[in-house]
Amino acid sequence: MRIAIPSENGMVYQHFGHTPEFTIYEVESELIKNKEFVSTDGSGHEALADFLTVHSVNVVICGNIGSGAKNALREKRIELIPGVSGTADDMIVKYLSGEKMGNPDTECTHHQQDGHECCDHH
Repeated sequence: MRIAIPSENGMVYQHFGHTPEFTIYEVESELIKNKEFVSTDGSGHEALADFLTVHSVNVVICGNIGSGAKNALREKRIELIPGVSGTADDMIVKYLSGEKMGNPDTECTHHQQDGHECCDHH
């Protein structure tokens, strides 16, 4: 299984569609076998679903995410766990231990007239 977390400097990046990179964990039998950092090269929002499919990702753990990106991940059958914050390494440990995390109702509503409203990094 491959699990991707949008990240920057080891932290979960809070705007899925603008993430500079993903930390991708290769997991077998609930153990991390490999960890790599993959640049998104400017891919954004819904295009990231294709990017993640190319990298054989099964699960995405993230902070804020818009409805278009949510739908794109659903269409690619990528499991989504939104609404988390902290370090990517802490999130993967929580996921693998079965700890309840995130908020399935998390949705970034940054596509408003005033600009980005949901994310702390702006």
